[in-house]
Amino acid sequence: MHARNYRPVRGQAYTRKKFARGFPPPKIVKFTMGDTKTNFDYEAKLVASKRVQIRHSALEAARVATNRVLMDKLVNDYLMQVHPYPHIILRENKMIFGAHADRLQQGMRRSFGKAIGTAARIEPDQVLITVRVKANAVETAKESLKRGSAKLPLPCKIVVEKLQSPDVNDKAETETA
Repeated sequence: MHARNYRPVRGQAYTRKKFARGFPPPKIVKFTMGDTKTNFDYEAKLVASKRVQIRHSALEAARVATNRVLMDKLVNDYLMQVHPYPHIILRENKMIFGAHADRLQQGMRRSFGKAIGTAARIEPDQVLITVRVKANAVETAKESLKRGSAKLPLPCKIVVEKLQSPDVNDKAETETA
């Protein structure tokens, strides 16, 4: 089966792992990369523009592509987060095609299918990946998100926002109160 068969959102989400035995775990294992303790100036977001399902392998490919650009140019001076978690179980009723296949397959009899992977359901305007950087690395963050969006099966837009820096005076007032 092709990944495009699982892209449209159809029916109810199948997420009950208690009943689905033997499905492969998601390929994406790290959701937060970079420096988690530093305060950054800007946040670049990769925002979805359509409702779609993204397979776990596509999310991992986008994470690797985005992280590679950031690692090459910024070493460890960034914070990248992947937001959607692939929790929907995908099933496939495997069919054998070719000569004499009619003797081997059962057609639609007991066609519930075997679990073949997981996917994440994405809504329009949902944030997929965020990258936080210093002021001098905004272009690098935009370039990395553009590379990551090429691995995803939907059109995305990149939004850059300036983060609110914690003011020293406000911090002193809250500590004394």
